[in-house]
Amino acid sequence: MTDSRTSNREQTPDMALRIAAELPYLRRYARALTGSQDTGDRYAAATLEAILADRSILSGDDTPRVALFRAFHLVWSTTGAPVETSSAPGLEQRAQTMLAALTPNTREALLLRTVEEFRHDEIGRIMQIPQDEAEELIVIALREMEASVRGKVMVIEDEPLIAMDIRNIVADMGHRVTGIARTRDQAVALGRKERPDLILADIQLADNSSGIDAVNILLKEMGDVPVIFITAFPDRLLTGEKPEPAFLIPKPFTVEQVRSAVSQAMFFATTETLVS
Repeated sequence: MTDSRTSNREQTPDMALRIAAELPYLRRYARALTGSQDTGDRYAAATLEAILADRSILSGDDTPRVALFRAFHLVWSTTGAPVETSSAPGLEQRAQTMLAALTPNTREALLLRTVEEFRHDEIGRIMQIPQDEAEELIVIALREMEASVRGKVMVIEDEPLIAMDIRNIVADMGHRVTGIARTRDQAVALGRKERPDLILADIQLADNSSGIDAVNILLKEMGDVPVIFITAFPDRLLTGEKPEPAFLIPKPFTVEQVRSAVSQAMFFATTETLVS
């Protein structure tokens, strides 16, 4: 009979390939969790180093995806999920300060569920907590974030039904939608008319103009405004090049995903966006 150590060695090449395929999504998660692309990338790199140093981290019956995120959380938890702000600049300092105010572990559970779409039982295995505790943490995170901030939201979306869905979700959360723009020029005009607290933008617009261009123009004029990008091809934006969007919602999206991203973007006021 082949023992587990031999089995693990035999699975290493295939596991390595499958882990590599999940890395862009680990980086996305780490970036959203820390509020910084640089910090998130450092944690993703530290996770890979930990795996190379001890392959047993990936042992067990979990899928490579769950195993990779569990390895990340081992690194994350051993560093104390840092909330020190003395050496962090600007918005990153604010993000870490706000993170420190949340109930411990709630944001991690929320991101794993809404951004990475893990099941509750998988979240429990990743965070090494019971499933019912994972479910409770998600509820607490949404309640704390949504209760903390209300603001004005601008929507850049060329599909009427999708735009209506987004507007209704945002309004139900207590935010005010300043308007809906279908093209880059409409978006710029709308932003100039009333400065939003958050921009929620599609990538491909009605006249083949770019939502990325619209956002970049507005940010140059308005300064720090958090942005959430929406796209049917999120993997195309997770290239490893800088900068990348801190908040990225795939199409088709769920109400839960939009609520989570809006709450976090407003809560942390991140301005990390994608430059075309």
